[in-house]
Amino acid sequence: MATAQGDGTAPRQAGVREGRAASAIRRARVPADAERSTAPRRAEAAADRIAALAGAAEAGARLGTKDELRTMCQVSVGTFNEALRLLQSRGVVTVRPGPGGGLFAAEQSPMVRLGNSVLALDARQTDVADAVRIRDAIDPLLIEDALWHASPADIADLRRQLDVMRLAAEAADPDAFVRANWGLHARIAAISPNPLLRSLYDSLLEIIESHTLSVLPISGLSLPDYIHERHALHVSLVDALDARDRGRAIELTRAHNTSVNRQSEHPTS
Repeated sequence: MATAQGDGTAPRQAGVREGRAASAIRRARVPADAERSTAPRRAEAAADRIAALAGAAEAGARLGTKDELRTMCQVSVGTFNEALRLLQSRGVVTVRPGPGGGLFAAEQSPMVRLGNSVLALDARQTDVADAVRIRDAIDPLLIEDALWHASPADIADLRRQLDVMRLAAEAADPDAFVRANWGLHARIAAISPNPLLRSLYDSLLEIIESHTLSVLPISGLSLPDYIHERHALHVSLVDALDARDRGRAIELTRAHNTSVNRQSEHPTS
């Protein structure tokens, strides 16, 4: 008569038990792994929720204590701390310790001037100033490439972008005007056959745009007159590109940067 050991039943049962145990261990690990993988997304979601509160509040307004806001977001302490790190790095909130402390909506500092308006930036204002400076330094290279390589279709696109600028100027909307202005320069950059130059310009423009909160007029100055003047300068620049008038295009590029520098701490358009 065969024994359990003899027919291999016991080893098979042991193997089944081991397999079940390993499966149970894998199942037990899934929640922890899933939590780790979703933590960054939960931190971003919590940061977005608190940023919405800060955006709707007056600058300097108290948003709540850390515990209150963590409870509101329904996240762990670790996830909340990561969300807080994101918010502080973006200049959205400030943290004050002690009684009456907590999270407060950060002040928005208008730091970079655009002629008769200012760019209200988040905490990365130094990055923006540096990006603007480098961007303006490579503008002449982009204009040279556009003089050589702009097609009739390119010029038509530039004129359409000028129309967007004109509409913003007529509406006296500095925010829309500056963004349309950036769009025009991005389209000029796209003409260049140099992929490194295009990529560099796009990266610099992304830094400027992503950290600009708004464009604000400076009271007491004629912002409409200024943006109409800027629109006319860009029309002349596109005309020079269309006519392949290198001397005129370079002259206008120099005037573009000089006129901004004369009225501002950092050139931005």
